[in-house]
Amino acid sequence: MATEATTTKLHNSDFRAVPPPPGYLPEITVAPHDGLHFWQFMIAGSIAGCVEHMAMFPVDTVKTHMQALGSCPIKSVGVRHALRSVLKSEGLPGLYRGIGAMGLGAGPAHAVYFSVYEVCKKYFSGGDPNNSAAHAVSGVFATVASDAVFTPMDMVKQRLQLGNGTAYRGVLDCVKKVLKEEGFGAFYASYRTTVLMNAPFTAVHFATYEAAKRGLIEISPESASDERVMVHATAVQKDGYKGLMRGWIPRILFHAPAAAICWSTYEAAKSFFQELNACTESGTIT
Repeated sequence: MATEATTTKLHNSDFRAVPPPPGYLPEITVAPHDGLHFWQFMIAGSIAGCVEHMAMFPVDTVKTHMQALGSCPIKSVGVRHALRSVLKSEGLPGLYRGIGAMGLGAGPAHAVYFSVYEVCKKYFSGGDPNNSAAHAVSGVFATVASDAVFTPMDMVKQRLQLGNGTAYRGVLDCVKKVLKEEGFGAFYASYRTTVLMNAPFTAVHFATYEAAKRGLIEISPESASDERVMVHATAVQKDGYKGLMRGWIPRILFHAPAAAICWSTYEAAKSFFQELNACTESGTIT
C-alpha cells in the first residue's frame, strides 16, 4: 500500500517542469568525431569533390587560361580577356574541355582527402574537438595524400584545357601521348610544388573551418543539433591565396564558392550517413 501511494504521488499531474531562468542557454557540446565508417567518409568526400569541381569547372578553365596567358611577356591578363579568348577560339564547349579528366580525378582524390583528414583528426585530437593544431596537422596529411591521387589527372585536365582540341583528342589520348613522349614522371612533375603550396593553405583552412563552424553554431545554439548548409558555407568564404601567384582574382572567385559547395555537400552527405547509421542501430532499417 505504501508503495502504491508513493507511485501515485510521483505521477501526480501537479508536477511540472521548472522553466529555465532568463538568459539561460543550453550547453553546446561538439562531438569529437562524427562516428561514421571509413567508407562513408570516402563516399561523402567523393560526392563533395565531384559536385564542387563539376559546378566550378568553367571558372577553373578561365583561371587556367589566365595563368597560361599571363606567363607570356605581355600585359597582364584579366578575367574578361581570358574568358573572351576561350569563347572566341573554341566557343562555349571550350569552357568544359578537360572535364572528363576532372571527373576521373576529383572523386577519388576527395575521397582520400576527407577520409584521411577525418581519420587523422580523430587520432591527433585525442578526443578534443577544440584542438586546432590537430586539425591543421590532419589537413596537411590529407593534402599530401589527395594530391598524390589528383595531380596526374589535374595535369591531363590542364593540357586539355589549353590544347584547343588539336593536341589531344580526349583524356585517354592525352594520357597515352604523355606516357609515350614524356614518361610516367611527367604526371607528377608538379607534385612537390603543389604540396608545398597546398599544405600551408590546407593547415590554415581546416583549423579555421573547424573553429568558424564551432563559433557559428555557438552564436545560434538552437541549430547545434542541425548543422545547416549556411553554417558550412559561411565557415569557408574567407579562403583564397590572394596574390601568392598569377591569377589570384579568379582563384578567389573560384575558391570561395567552390569551398562552400564542397563543404556543404560533404556535411550534407555525412548527415545522411549519420541518420542512416542511427536508423540501422535502432532497427528502423534492417
